[in-house]
Amino acid sequence: MKWIKCITGLLLVLIMISCANRAAGPTGGPKDSIPPVVLRSVPVNGAINYKKKEILVYFDENVTLDKVTDNFIISPPQQVQPVLKANARVLSVTLEDELMDSTTYSLFFGNAIVDLNEKNPLENYQFAFSTGNEIDTLQVGGRLYDAWTLDPVQGIFVGLHKHDKDSALYTDKFIRVTKTDDEGRFSIRNVKAGIYSVYALGDANRDFMYQPGEAVSFLESAVVPEVKVQQRNDTVWKDSVTIDTVRVRRTVAYSPDTLTLRLFKEDIKRQYLVKSERKEAYSFSMYFNRPSDSLPRLRPLNFEPTTPLLLQKNSTLDSLTWWIPDSAVYGLDTLSMTVEYLKTDSLFRLVEQVDTLSLIYRRPVNTKKEVRSTKPSSKALAVSANLSSSFDLNAKIRLQFGIPVNKVDTSKITLSMKKDSLTTPVRFTWQAIDSIGLQFQLDNKWEEGKSYELKIDSAAFFGLYHNTNVEFKSGFKTKTAEDYSTLKILLEPFDSLAVLQLIDSKETVIQQQPAQAKGNSFQYVKPGDYFVKLFVDANGNGKWDTGELLNKKFPEKVLYFSKKLTLKANWELEETWNVDSGGNPYAKPDDLVKKTKKQ
Repeated sequence: MKWIKCITGLLLVLIMISCANRAAGPTGGPKDSIPPVVLRSVPVNGAINYKKKEILVYFDENVTLDKVTDNFIISPPQQVQPVLKANARVLSVTLEDELMDSTTYSLFFGNAIVDLNEKNPLENYQFAFSTGNEIDTLQVGGRLYDAWTLDPVQGIFVGLHKHDKDSALYTDKFIRVTKTDDEGRFSIRNVKAGIYSVYALGDANRDFMYQPGEAVSFLESAVVPEVKVQQRNDTVWKDSVTIDTVRVRRTVAYSPDTLTLRLFKEDIKRQYLVKSERKEAYSFSMYFNRPSDSLPRLRPLNFEPTTPLLLQKNSTLDSLTWWIPDSAVYGLDTLSMTVEYLKTDSLFRLVEQVDTLSLIYRRPVNTKKEVRSTKPSSKALAVSANLSSSFDLNAKIRLQFGIPVNKVDTSKITLSMKKDSLTTPVRFTWQAIDSIGLQFQLDNKWEEGKSYELKIDSAAFFGLYHNTNVEFKSGFKTKTAEDYSTLKILLEPFDSLAVLQLIDSKETVIQQQPAQAKGNSFQYVKPGDYFVKLFVDANGNGKWDTGELLNKKFPEKVLYFSKKLTLKANWELEETWNVDSGGNPYAKPDDLVKKTKKQ
């Protein structure tokens, strides 16, 4: 009986262990990292004389579709996009448009086909068939860059048109089309022999035709696709001195495959009034969508100012603020007026537009039920300055006011330098920065490492609404030359049209200078990592200009110095930039390249 009990106990232990293992669940094997494999298709890939609208592709495992809109492209483009469905191990593609005779169709799936479980993509799968007796096999390829940043641009359509039709991009779909990858590369396949124009298009509405405002690029000359069969000898050695056999290998080379396109947006954004507002009782503002060459015209409807309104404007005339001197006018809760300005119509023509505006000032809610004045004259005139405890040697003192200043008494403004226990007055120049007294500039040739004090007595400034400033006092110390770096760049060969920019790692422009024959010196630069960039200012306006599609005008040329420059305090670095070194003209330092930029 004892041995029966022992066996029974052992069985119970084994059962418990088995149950515990089952509760733990399967541990599983290695994670599947293999993408789906195509077993066969109907028709076969590369079929000719195929007139049906359905394509079936069979895989070795269950598949599904991922981000079809971003990945899938059919060439030539279709009016109605094909319908893609994944069912178990079969992918079906149903074409909705009528098939054209003697045409090669290319289906590019990108990374849209993935396995059902682990979502491993079948990368860059392509399928082609022809409705005629032969399938076109030529290819053209290259790379797309952003015209200003020279970053490779991803997800942009690149296509072909017949070269003898200049307006094709405006009126017709591409003959062949593809999309750039994450390194800006493209390859247009299954091209018929002929002469073509090449375009890139940031096609926002996927109609494969250019619409104003879309990113675009083009090549100056025509492209003629070619194919060459090249022979290469591969030598097989018996040992280090004896040849066994020489095998001749044939390779196919398609050209051109090094085309370069620079993507840009034309400076033709629509012009319209974005918004109007009245945040304060004594002013109102208007904001337009883009810079303008003319000011809007106002006609008051429920008020008549006895003193002209003061206009605060930026250099591009797209951000405007009117200040109201008359208390009878800014005392109104609502100002009604008409505004006449230029607006872009559907054909991108500037036409006269007249809007009627009701600008309402919503007075602050007074929870204490006290009468509170909203007049600006009840407030002191606030002064702010750009001073800091460590002031740049090349900086100017800027004073900013919240409302326009009518009058300045410079005798109440003193600048002094402190040395030991002595205070010495310092002469300075005084300049208004704008036309209505919102900003002023105080300049002086600063001495290194000196302590200064700016003092503004009360009532030195008189505001538009009869208010004055309170006393303002601020001490500061200038930096020394040892706090800065200097960078000297010599451009070879010299280009009088070049404009050099010193930029940081975020491509913010720190300093900009026209190229100098004897070299450029960037002084008073804070220590850190920098880069140098130039653009060829062909029209001499001091800024980079984009291109024009209709007039076949390219964006102004941009180049980057090849390496990062680390500037140290109290240090001068000199570099020679050979812009004709023969390297890739579209190269930029790796630290700056944004490899996944999308438009």
